Amino acid sequence: MPLDPQIKAILDLLAQSGTPSLASGTPEQARTAFRLTTVDMRDPSTLAPVGSVENTQIDGPGGAIPIRIYRPQTMTATTPTIVFFHGGGFVIGDLDTHDDAGRLLCHDIEAVVVSVDYRLAPEHRFPAGFDDCLAATQWVAANIATLGGDATRIAVAGDSAGGNLAAAVAISARGTGLRLAAQLLIYPAVDFNHESDHPSRIDNAEGFFLTQADMEWFREQYLTDAEMLDPRASVLHVEDLSGLPPAVVGVAEFDPLRDEGEAYAKKLANAGVQTVLHRFDGMVHGFYGMGVVSPAAADAVRTLNGDFKKLLG
Repeated sequence: MPLDPQIKAILDLLAQSGTPSLASGTPEQARTAFRLTTVDMRDPSTLAPVGSVENTQIDGPGGAIPIRIYRPQTMTATTPTIVFFHGGGFVIGDLDTHDDAGRLLCHDIEAVVVSVDYRLAPEHRFPAGFDDCLAATQWVAANIATLGGDATRIAVAGDSAGGNLAAAVAISARGTGLRLAAQLLIYPAVDFNHESDHPSRIDNAEGFFLTQADMEWFREQYLTDAEMLDPRASVLHVEDLSGLPPAVVGVAEFDPLRDEGEAYAKKLANAGVQTVLHRFDGMVHGFYGMGVVSPAAADAVRTLNGDFKKLLG
């Protein structure tokens, strides 16, 4: 299927602008550029309405972890709670760059959403971000009475690097008494092995927002070669995925991460995990935040959120 025309127009503008790639600068420059496109240029009138938004912080393994709590307009005794981890290659992104994602999840699923501002690399390399996300999920479980209230409906979600963190937290929670109801993995990064054969990394290496060079740069900031196959990072290489919470996995046709996301979904299903996999044709990495400019991206978001809501009952 051809590239979505609205998204193609954005990519064409980026190409014509001569904007340097993330990998060509410093982490701080990359963070500033990402905030410019996701925060400074957004239209507040397009944000999904929610009942309330609260900024606070919790104790974490490396100090305080900022979180943002979104509550839906209507709360019941069975309101689910979603712990959300933002994308950005473990290097960029924050509560503000993914404010739209938190609001969409809260609004569409009628859930409390706890968005986590985990520590970023290279200042805080692996496994600092993972440790923060696991700690935040444990905090949610311990404080569920003041959040959604239903301990049987705690879920994790994330996009890109956040999808990796959500998957890793779900694996780590298994068998620890921290019972998760579902996981939403949006174009997740699940394999850091240099030698893995994923054709989408070659087919979509350039020109579709996330590049192969960007991916390599992110990995170098986050992991050493010796950590590539750590089960808290390359979740695709975890041998036993049985007993994990039901999953919704969404990938994009024109995304370097497409094949590994599909491989992880299939491995979950083969392990007996209830899994819904969607490949969205015409989409690129990052489509979850492109619904304002692309009706097709908005439809993809509704599909993912709708299926995730079904898993949460």
